[in-house]
Amino acid sequence: MISWKTIWRSLKNRDMQKRLSIVVGIIVVYRLLAHIPVPLAEPTQLRQAISSALGSTDLGGFLNLLSGGALASFSLVLVGLSPFITASIIIQLLTKAIPKLKELHDDGETGRRKIQQWTRRITVPLAIVQSIAFIFILRQTILAGGSTVLSDPTIMEWTVSVVAMTAGSVLLMWLGELITEQGVGNGISLLIFAGIVSQLPQMLATVIRSLFDTSSGSLSVFGWFQLPVSPTMFWIVFFLLLMMLIVLYFLVKINEAQRVITINYAKRVHGNSNYGGIKSILPVKLIAAGVIPVIFAVAFLSLPQFIGQIMKASDNEGLQSLANTLITWFQAPNPGSFTGSTAEAFIYPVLYFILVIAFTYFYTGFSFDATEISEGLQKQGGFIEGIRPGKQTEEYLRRTVNRLVLFGSLALGVVAILPFVAEYLIYHITGLTGTRLSIGGTGILIIVSVALESIRQISSRALMVTYDDFDADDLASDKPKKRRLLRKK
Repeated sequence: MISWKTIWRSLKNRDMQKRLSIVVGIIVVYRLLAHIPVPLAEPTQLRQAISSALGSTDLGGFLNLLSGGALASFSLVLVGLSPFITASIIIQLLTKAIPKLKELHDDGETGRRKIQQWTRRITVPLAIVQSIAFIFILRQTILAGGSTVLSDPTIMEWTVSVVAMTAGSVLLMWLGELITEQGVGNGISLLIFAGIVSQLPQMLATVIRSLFDTSSGSLSVFGWFQLPVSPTMFWIVFFLLLMMLIVLYFLVKINEAQRVITINYAKRVHGNSNYGGIKSILPVKLIAAGVIPVIFAVAFLSLPQFIGQIMKASDNEGLQSLANTLITWFQAPNPGSFTGSTAEAFIYPVLYFILVIAFTYFYTGFSFDATEISEGLQKQGGFIEGIRPGKQTEEYLRRTVNRLVLFGSLALGVVAILPFVAEYLIYHITGLTGTRLSIGGTGILIIVSVALESIRQISSRALMVTYDDFDADDLASDKPKKRRLLRKK
């Protein structure tokens, strides 16, 4: 339960102020880094060339959103956190497949630190490969647009640029870990959150500009007076705000929803003392994986088009047909342009929906180990009422989680593709495009999930730092009540 009163009281605590100041400072540093360009060409000309190139590609807008505008600036943190996320996925897969890594994972904090160190080491080569690929694709895209800004980089320019982008990615990984150490949220998620939020003012400016464009007429209010807004855009914005409130409410509910399983502990007699005989709870979240499946699905879907862009830029005639097919099938629709005019346009939303469900099951399998929980309960003398300890408890937990994940993954998938559905309906009802919902839907999903998790951790930290004050205040407030009771007696 989140207590805003406790959070507000904790802001007077020096340790809490220090932790929040560090997190805010790191986020400010990240936003400053997003505007420092890679030393590859003249910054102004390079930015103009990239902006024109992004306008002609489908994937560019979404990548620019997740990078917090770093793609448009071709900044040091352009590669971002994707190498670290990819390395984490690889390590998690290997942990299940390799027994030694599984032993390290189960070895406690020391083993997890070693696994984390391997994750960092794998991040570096992945960042180098992605840096080279970004420069190569961007160079070919800009040349295709007729600009000569990146016509012929030297070996030294290539080396400096790749080193700078790799260092930026490693620096972001380090900044994310520093935020996590403060105990007020997951650092990686908060950096992605900050990047998306930084793009919201630009999106709102576009909507407001369209709303107050009265070239096609103004809104009449019951024939009494005219409002200086576009009638069509007014009702579209009203509908979108209403839907956004409904989606936000739905997202908060499915993020907070959980199944509570009651755990009973058998009474034990040790000498003259009794132990156990108490009840506890095991909460199982509806969506234990959070927003990770959405990020994984977007990253996975961007890979085929990424390969297609590289193949297309290679000027190999034999690969052009395959490259065009990959780009057409796996392209992320431009914001506000999903009209469903071709059958290929539905491939991305359908695969997106399926992958969100698949990755929800996949990641929940890592985060919730029914066998380990069952063994732990059995060792501690805990059991679920009506279920035998051991194998039956394990099967019961797995069956319960599978049912929860089924509904949770479907709900997450529906929310993920809801912007595409809304754009399709808006286009076919009003004939309008350009509502920028594709980015907005995924962005809201990430923002809500990260915000809820961060507020929950801040609330826990606030409760820790204000516990002594809370006790003293309670005792002070109880004294007058005790005096009144004594007088009545």
